[in-house]
Amino acid sequence: MQPPPLSPASTGFVPFVRNLTVHGDRPALITPDGELTYRELAAQVEDTARRLGSRPRLVLLAGANSPQALVHYLAALSAGHPLLLVPGSSEEAVRSLTAAYDPDVVVRPAADGRWTMDERRKVSNHTFHPDLALLLSTSGSTGSPKLVRLSRENLQSNAAAIASYLGIRETDRAATTLPMHYCYGLSVVNSHLMSGAGLILTGLSVADTCFWDLFRTARGSSLAAVPYTFELLDRVGFADMDLPHLRYVTQAGGRLAPEKVRRYAELGRRGGWDLFVMYGQTEATARMAYLPPDLALTHPQTIGVPVPGGSFRIDPVEDETAGTLPPGTGELVYCGSNVMLGYADSPADLSLGRTVQELRTGDLARRTPEGLYEVVGRRSRFAKILGVRIDPQRVEELLARQGVAAYCVGGDDELLVGTVAAAGEAAEDGAAGQDEDVRARRIRRLVAEECALPTRSVRVLFLPELPRLATGKPDHEALRRAAGREGPVTGTSTTPAPAAVASAGGRSEPADLLALYAEILDIPRGDVTEDSSFVSLGGDSLGYVEMSIRLEEALGQLPQGWHVLPVGELTRMTAASKPRRARALHALETGVLLRAVSIILIVAGHIPLFLVQGGAHTLLGVAGFNFARFLLTDAPRRVRVRNIWRSTLRVVVPSVVWITAALFVFGEYHVPHAFLVSSVMGPFGDRTTFHFWFLESLVYFLLVAAALLAVPAVHRAERRFPFALPMALAGVGLVTRYELFGLDIAAHFLKPVGVFWLIALGWAAARATDIPRRLLVTAAVAATVHDLFPGAQTQREILVIIGLALLVWVPSIPSLPLVNRIAGVLAGASLYIYLTHFMIYPHFDSPVVGLLASLAVGIAYGASVNRTARAFRRRSRARRTARCEGRVGP
Repeated sequence: MQPPPLSPASTGFVPFVRNLTVHGDRPALITPDGELTYRELAAQVEDTARRLGSRPRLVLLAGANSPQALVHYLAALSAGHPLLLVPGSSEEAVRSLTAAYDPDVVVRPAADGRWTMDERRKVSNHTFHPDLALLLSTSGSTGSPKLVRLSRENLQSNAAAIASYLGIRETDRAATTLPMHYCYGLSVVNSHLMSGAGLILTGLSVADTCFWDLFRTARGSSLAAVPYTFELLDRVGFADMDLPHLRYVTQAGGRLAPEKVRRYAELGRRGGWDLFVMYGQTEATARMAYLPPDLALTHPQTIGVPVPGGSFRIDPVEDETAGTLPPGTGELVYCGSNVMLGYADSPADLSLGRTVQELRTGDLARRTPEGLYEVVGRRSRFAKILGVRIDPQRVEELLARQGVAAYCVGGDDELLVGTVAAAGEAAEDGAAGQDEDVRARRIRRLVAEECALPTRSVRVLFLPELPRLATGKPDHEALRRAAGREGPVTGTSTTPAPAAVASAGGRSEPADLLALYAEILDIPRGDVTEDSSFVSLGGDSLGYVEMSIRLEEALGQLPQGWHVLPVGELTRMTAASKPRRARALHALETGVLLRAVSIILIVAGHIPLFLVQGGAHTLLGVAGFNFARFLLTDAPRRVRVRNIWRSTLRVVVPSVVWITAALFVFGEYHVPHAFLVSSVMGPFGDRTTFHFWFLESLVYFLLVAAALLAVPAVHRAERRFPFALPMALAGVGLVTRYELFGLDIAAHFLKPVGVFWLIALGWAAARATDIPRRLLVTAAVAATVHDLFPGAQTQREILVIIGLALLVWVPSIPSLPLVNRIAGVLAGASLYIYLTHFMIYPHFDSPVVGLLASLAVGIAYGASVNRTARAFRRRSRARRTARCEGRVGP
């Protein structure tokens, strides 16, 4: 149902925002946590608009693909507040634009995940033009004070045009594959809300299997993609996916190679969906042209025709390039109601009305005989790299401020930076080569931080001198030629020789991080990409400790949740905040600290050197916490179950090997011990009966979890209720904890059935993402740990409660690098220390020596297990490779 026509200029608001209730109970937002109808969305928008007030104020919103951000966006437009939308992932952009524009209200997510509205003043200091609705950065200048001023009519008309040529239906559901602060991503939001369609609201990448689970479950019908997205789609096997509800894929954000346009158009024809190639700029709100899908196969090099309500003309070019252009080629100029009001460079410009009547795109284009438009080059020096708009002149100015004279040219895939080689340096001079490498790393890092690009997209070319034209102007085309290129710089061109182009080789570069991930996880280097994360590569709690320590040494302070961040994003996030000198303090994760301290307390208590009990039960909670973090990843059900089985084997195999050896060599244990069933089958009364109760509890929990999550209904429930499900399981586990319904379980606190609830609470702790849930978990721990142990063991209870409370409330603590390293080694080997220490400390008269020997043997056994596992994996990979090459039989 289309909303009734309204004039934004006469109503003072954006009509499609005020008309949300027209769509009633249709689903507006679909998220992993459930659906939100248009009526419910409108109510939240109205409530938030009341909080913003009726007097116009400048609202800065740190945009994100979340319901909270979307509600604040719509509320500001609904109440007539000019909105400055900035990327929520860029702290620098938030800081710089707050300083430049002095917003009256700042809306952003807090550290605990909640959204905050900081009302800096009740009455604005600014004067606004009545048509002003939205301020956006051009896509690559997120920290620049130069903004695009968009009106209510701009937003309404462009959303209507896009909805018209795409034929958006109420039944459509579009995934938010692009960030909301990016004009292309925002246009998806606007056009679908105008049409009463649904938004699959997610920040997941198309490279994440969980994205496709959500897309299928939500019956997704459309995807928006920039050129880089298609690279990811190729990697994840998009061509072979079963997407029964997909109607169309849209592409913008930079030129897509004609051969790829043709390939995806053909793929769509076979799969029953359409490919819309589109062209736009932030200055035109979003879209200016689209290529009808039926022309994509025959005219893949064109941008198509103007959007409804828009028009193009081609103006002659009158500069030094004019004589080199084919007849009919000139600058593309666009006219339409979606053309911006103009630019803003300071708060004073917010009072301006329309200063731009048409948009000079800066692109060189021609009109084909079929009436289609084709962009053949750029008149302006702006370039789009991986969908990010870059101003090379701004990069040159940045480098000049840092004492680097340079020219920059860009294309679709990389930015080329040319600078002068140091006098007297030769390629064969090893010292000079090292100096060049250091300079190149510094330049790449500066440019990557400024432009929000991965460093792999910045190349540095050293030249004898910077080339100039006869007029004295920079000769950027000569820079292209010096790089061995003609025309735009692309990632498919031949890489210049190392003597000419230096690559960054510092520890914080992605190439080195990829190698580090491959080393720690012991996987082929080629299997690790910049889109990989520690968890997606199969990392678990056993490798997490070593990985975190090595990464912190390489990058400085690590962000929370680094284990689920792609390598490329992790590098970009840490590069901007990387300290210039070594920090005295590092961060030590609370989970790592608890594992290290608990294992010392366990061994010392068994010797006994000193008796501080509760370490083992604290470790059970930590085990549940890590289970949720590493094994319940955003992956399909079969992948999750497979990962749980693998993790179970990593506990079972070394345990069975050690216990069996002790059984046959020393006669210390019994057969039930070797099969990890002694807490169930006995022998009861033997001093070794409960030696391995902790391992058995962990293994049984993993087996139960794998069995439960293998059931599709349970798996869906975990997806939908990630916190409620483990809390419910903890509740079920309390039946045996309290021996209800006539149960009588001897020594229940040392048996798997008696401590299942504690592991489940650790799982819930990892899913407690807000204060109410954290309070609930903390209260549940305090209530259920009380009176867990026989007799008055208050100290034991307090230790468990405090340990798990720290896990819930304190993600990390300040620490020294040496302490981090020691804690990391102990935590990483805690499983093996627990397993082996019973056989070690009795052989020493000195308790202190017994403790140290137990720790050392456990660490050594863990290292041996890891080496053996890595060797086994390598042999398995070699055999698979040989089989594929036909060198061995099946």
